[in-house]
Amino acid sequence: MKITKIESFHLRHEDPGISLFDGSYDDCVIRITTDTGQTGIGEVESFPAAIQALIHGPDAHNHARGLAGVLLGRDPSEPGLWDELYNACDYVGRRGLTMHALGGLDLALWDLRGQAAGQPIHELLGGAKRKRLRAYGTIYPIKKTPAEVKLQVEQKLSELHLSAVKLVADPWWMDDIALTTSLLKAAREVLGPDRGAIVDCALAYQTATEGLRLYPAYREIGLLFLEAPLPLDDMPGHAEMAKHGIPIGVGDLGLTHVLEFIEAMDQGGAAICQPDITMVGGFTGIQKIAAAARTRGKRVITHGYKTNITIAANLHFLAAHHDEELLEFSTSSSPLRWEMTNETLPVAPDGFVTVPDKPGLGVTLSEVALQKYTRAKLTSTL
Repeated sequence: MKITKIESFHLRHEDPGISLFDGSYDDCVIRITTDTGQTGIGEVESFPAAIQALIHGPDAHNHARGLAGVLLGRDPSEPGLWDELYNACDYVGRRGLTMHALGGLDLALWDLRGQAAGQPIHELLGGAKRKRLRAYGTIYPIKKTPAEVKLQVEQKLSELHLSAVKLVADPWWMDDIALTTSLLKAAREVLGPDRGAIVDCALAYQTATEGLRLYPAYREIGLLFLEAPLPLDDMPGHAEMAKHGIPIGVGDLGLTHVLEFIEAMDQGGAAICQPDITMVGGFTGIQKIAAAARTRGKRVITHGYKTNITIAANLHFLAAHHDEELLEFSTSSSPLRWEMTNETLPVAPDGFVTVPDKPGLGVTLSEVALQKYTRAKLTSTL
């Protein structure tokens, strides 16, 4: 088997909701085709035009190469491909966009490897320790009265049967802490004692001193963990917030490399790594992060707010992960989120999502969605 074609699709849905912090209205999907006719797919939570340039651009020199040129003609199961891709563009940068592009390609390569082996990816990762994962989902933006928040939570639980709900903070949360506390308590009332509550700070404030003003409310509702508590460069601030008894999760706002997660754990006191598998070098990259977290007694709860491609990837990783963790189940209203694959990955009435058991990722691209939403397509061939 050898790679004969690499395609990248910039897909976009224009919608008023695109002004929100929601990356699922804009996507870069990657498809790798082999001489056997098999295809592997991936996607990237990033800036699509930049990802396409990194993949399809011409070589500048042997340490600044277009990544498609590295892969064409190669066997997708060949050992060491990830390292070769990483080294081929280390002059461009070993963090950020480079890791994003590697992530999308790596998902597609693992998809092909699984198909070639006739096994789902979780078997290639060491075997599934669980066949189903509890799902949590986001409510954003949050309404401004307790009655409205109760209705939001009731509707989301009715639609998706989630095991836990993540509430996304807004800057106005800091204007009236008493009001914010009442909103959080309203959400907890609907969730009851058996469903978890998470808060995503989403840069609603800038300093630990500000963020700690909300901790009494978080304790009152029994928060599972606090996501993205501060701008990522503020490791001392993270360390300060970590002292106050609520687990802190970091990574989804831009960490891309295992060394960055190590810094967040060792210097920032992070209890939970939240890598986006498409942003950290795919299955290969996220395994490095999981290994570093395990040696430190830390947790990994993957970020996933794109399409069923990312959800399927996270399901495979979490199925094989040493600890059972929650699956982030994107609740975005973007049609790209729901239409990208031919398969659906629904949340069952008991709050669990079943891990795909077909070879590879277990999901396939919808040609209808590609035709409907593609704004730019680039192709590299052998």
